[in-house]
Amino acid sequence: MMVGLSAFALYASDAAPASRSQDNSKPVESEILRLDVEARLDYQWVTNDGHTDDSRSGFEGKYLVMRIDGMIMPGLTYSWRQRFNKNTSLFEATDWVYLDYAVNRWNFQAGKEVVAIGGYEYDRAPIDLYGCSVFWNNIPCYAFGVAAGYGISENDRLSFQVTESPFANSGCRNIYGYNLMWNGRHGIFESIYSVNMMEYAKGHFINYIALGNKFTVDKLRLELDFMNRASSHQQFLFKDCSLMAELSYSPSDKWRIYGKYTYDVNKASTEADLVVRAGTELNMAGAGLEFFPLMKERHRLRLHAGCYYSWGHNANPANTMQDKTMYATAGLTWDMNLLNIKRKN
Repeated sequence: MMVGLSAFALYASDAAPASRSQDNSKPVESEILRLDVEARLDYQWVTNDGHTDDSRSGFEGKYLVMRIDGMIMPGLTYSWRQRFNKNTSLFEATDWVYLDYAVNRWNFQAGKEVVAIGGYEYDRAPIDLYGCSVFWNNIPCYAFGVAAGYGISENDRLSFQVTESPFANSGCRNIYGYNLMWNGRHGIFESIYSVNMMEYAKGHFINYIALGNKFTVDKLRLELDFMNRASSHQQFLFKDCSLMAELSYSPSDKWRIYGKYTYDVNKASTEADLVVRAGTELNMAGAGLEFFPLMKERHRLRLHAGCYYSWGHNANPANTMQDKTMYATAGLTWDMNLLNIKRKN
């Protein structure tokens, strides 16, 4: 996907509204209601050790998403994003639905939100991603909670969030995640850093340090993420971690060419990590391109193609990417703005 806005996006105005992670839209300025629909259709081909996986190959409707945003009054906005491609309950198919109140340098949000975890792979909207890390493929990233953000400068913002734990389930909902995030923008360098404490069982936590770095020089962009995960009774650094790197080049507004590499490893002696399971050590490398034949203010059409190869061991057998797996994809995405209702002065 194209790069989304970070969890509490940076704007020049001290009272600018907070915008959620995985957000491709412009900030609401005067609309009472803005309705957008996105859809993506892919043809994909998956092979394992040279043998076609017929259960995962073929045409697939990847995403069908409706999004509604609006301003109730100056400073008070709402956002709702709903997926129709998920065969689940209404709220489980709701990516987010929240209210945001902005005053001076502060922002306050409540509702179902994107869990504030650092990194640029995580920050992108799912519809804009093709081949991803083991962590990205398994982390539940939307939860009910509250958040507050403070703009410490025009280029730096801190936010704190408390949510239901991503690992809450019907048997135990009373567990929580505590997230502190820094978003920065300084010249060619941008950052999405976070420290997170996620309760994976009652009274038991796994800690994340997520460092998302982006460097932009003219038409070149490098996104480099590192995440370390640790719980009690294990070595703190590098036993359980992920690295995600993507280098892209945009010769014009209509083209983007990229190469990507991810590495996920969990050699910890505990079962605390429910996302990258113990025993995993998987590499993935790939490349692709995007072409935008239509780029209007209210509409976007994108064609994409990419190919990825993974090797190593993935302890989660449900994931597509396993040892000696090749994943090729080609498809199209369209983003349509269907309705705008402006506020009357």
